[in-house]
Amino acid sequence: MLLLRRCQALTRFGSLTPHRPQAPAAATWCAVRFVGSGSHNKDQRWERGGLGPSWRQALVGLLAGTGAVLAYGFHHHKAEHTDVVSVQIKEQTSDLPIFSQEEVTKHRTLKDGVWVTFKGSVYDITEFVTMHPGGDKILLAAGGALEPFWALYAVHNQEHVLEILSEYKVGELRAEDQKKQQSAPSMDPYSSDPERHPVLRVNSSKPFNAEPPPELLSDNYITPAAIFFKRNHLPVPQVDPASYELRVDGLPGGVLKLSLEDLKKRFPKHTVTATLQCAGNRRSEMNKVKQVKGLNWGLSAISNATWAGARLCDVLLAAGYGPEAARWARHVQFEGLDKDVTGTTYGASIPVNKATSEEGDVLLAYEMNGEPLPADHGFPVRVVVPGTVGARNVKWLSKITVSPEESSSHWQQNDYKGFSPTTDWDTVDFKSAPAIQELPIQSAITVPADGAMVPRAGEEVTVKGYAWSGGGREVVRVDVSLDGGKTWQVARLRSGDEGKTPEPTPLGRAWAWKLWELTAPLPPDAHQLDIVCKAVDNSYNMQPDTVAPIWNLRGVLSNAWHRVKVNISDDEE
Repeated sequence: MLLLRRCQALTRFGSLTPHRPQAPAAATWCAVRFVGSGSHNKDQRWERGGLGPSWRQALVGLLAGTGAVLAYGFHHHKAEHTDVVSVQIKEQTSDLPIFSQEEVTKHRTLKDGVWVTFKGSVYDITEFVTMHPGGDKILLAAGGALEPFWALYAVHNQEHVLEILSEYKVGELRAEDQKKQQSAPSMDPYSSDPERHPVLRVNSSKPFNAEPPPELLSDNYITPAAIFFKRNHLPVPQVDPASYELRVDGLPGGVLKLSLEDLKKRFPKHTVTATLQCAGNRRSEMNKVKQVKGLNWGLSAISNATWAGARLCDVLLAAGYGPEAARWARHVQFEGLDKDVTGTTYGASIPVNKATSEEGDVLLAYEMNGEPLPADHGFPVRVVVPGTVGARNVKWLSKITVSPEESSSHWQQNDYKGFSPTTDWDTVDFKSAPAIQELPIQSAITVPADGAMVPRAGEEVTVKGYAWSGGGREVVRVDVSLDGGKTWQVARLRSGDEGKTPEPTPLGRAWAWKLWELTAPLPPDAHQLDIVCKAVDNSYNMQPDTVAPIWNLRGVLSNAWHRVKVNISDDEE
């Protein structure tokens, strides 16, 4: 456990800001006590210069929204090596000066110092900016209030973050300027987000991320939009369909501009049933092995829908894609209309071969399950990239770029990548790993729930779930065990709604999941069932049996055998 309280020694450098008001210096020191199991206590003081780069980055990463990854390192860095770490701080302070907003605004550069305000206080954060890899974004807040920036990221609304910020306090904002800030319109960028179904299990509210209860997930082959899992990185933008414009650039023909009506009238409408899955689906199981950074998704960050819209390949042809562009183009980049207060938009890219292939079935979708896209799912237009991780299915699409390079977006370059179990936040190099595109084989049990009771009087148990594989590979079998994997039975697969005969799936284009079910007799002497499922696709890819060998620091690609334990009740009632 790591407790940090106002420790100035967390920053390596001495004062870089001679312009800082000369209020009486705070006498601050940190005593760090390590108590190892079975070892003697040891006190150690860390003065400035005593912390390594990874700690410094973790600290400064807390200031900007892009610091979510670094914030995790701050919480969990080397925690497994220490049973208890306690920090005791003694601090003496005195009254600080009062500044006007005009004075604060003068400090907007590294030369003049970088000042910000937060809840009526003034902070000199120049040291943070000089150490932070995303310092250019922090500078956008310089001379103004932090609230609009921090409103985007709930990670900052924590006591320890505010205590770290307090070390950079240099004064108070003048009362009349505080009143002006308080009377300003709401700075909450999420205030216009749409209403959501109350059955959803919320993993974060700002931005909104939620999944349906597993038992509802397998009720319908086509997931109703209301309970389709929600994965937002930023506030949901409000888009006027009448003025919506999609730009396609990077090709010799110049920029192609399309309205929503253009997409509907100029290009044939195609329909594709495809499953989308978040890279972090089932992350909670990795957290049970060892804590990871990311939303604690259960097994329902996956859903299936019927999408309709223009094919991306048709739009690219209209924009001038041809043999000449094919010689140099390697990627197709997407930008959304969702953005943070700095103007940074969500972005991603896919390989050009996927984008331009008719068999790739990539859509610029404007319908979901026969209706216009809901706001949470990208209204009015989103990309649907069948067989590919959800992160590349960019919502609220505003721009398409054909390029020799991948998207430079944070979410393409520094997130959604897999690493060895031995890689930690000190050694991770995001440039060393490819961005996730196609996802591996996956299956999970939706019914019964872990810990459920099964009546012995029923003599049978029914197990239900889903199975899916990325890249258009078709699930051909799901094996289910009631005894932890000692013996197996083959589940019945379903490729559509009950009572309907599904159309044959073209090879390599199995974009939708299979729902599966097994009804089996209860073992006569068993008091508990250890139910396990595993899926196999038509390339004979299979799920790994345990989580530990595939554990990674971001908790992505979690696809081990899914397990639930249920108890058998002898109660006749």
